[in-house]
Amino acid sequence: MELGSIKSRTKKVTRRRVGRGPGSGLGKTSGRGHKGQKARTGGGVRRGFEGGQTPLYRRLPKRGFTNIHARDYVEVTLTMLNKSKAKEITAETLLSEGIITKINNGIVILGTGNIEKSVSVKAVRFTKGAKAKIEAAGGKVEVN
Repeated sequence: MELGSIKSRTKKVTRRRVGRGPGSGLGKTSGRGHKGQKARTGGGVRRGFEGGQTPLYRRLPKRGFTNIHARDYVEVTLTMLNKSKAKEITAETLLSEGIITKINNGIVILGTGNIEKSVSVKAVRFTKGAKAKIEAAGGKVEVN
């Protein structure tokens, strides 16, 4: 194999040279046609513009609202708790171990999976199944 025999894996597309005479097929008006808004420098319309007609995003009814008092919790499963090496599990310990990436307004423990060790867990909320599985494994549940 030589350097000159290596073929590129990417498709090489030649640059379109506009305004270089009639032989190129893109001479004179450079593929923009004659006159009009799209032929002008800086011409064209913004996204969603419908020629002066009320655009779709304004014609459609607005539904719902965003609750400014909503609490955003991070969901943690029992399978994720198994990965932790700590005996007392809190949101901070899970964050430091890299099991979760953010705390937000606290953590909620879900009953997905099984817990194989006895641990003490502190969280904002627990599902009934999660609470039962943790206590069955000999662990403690604490709501903070």
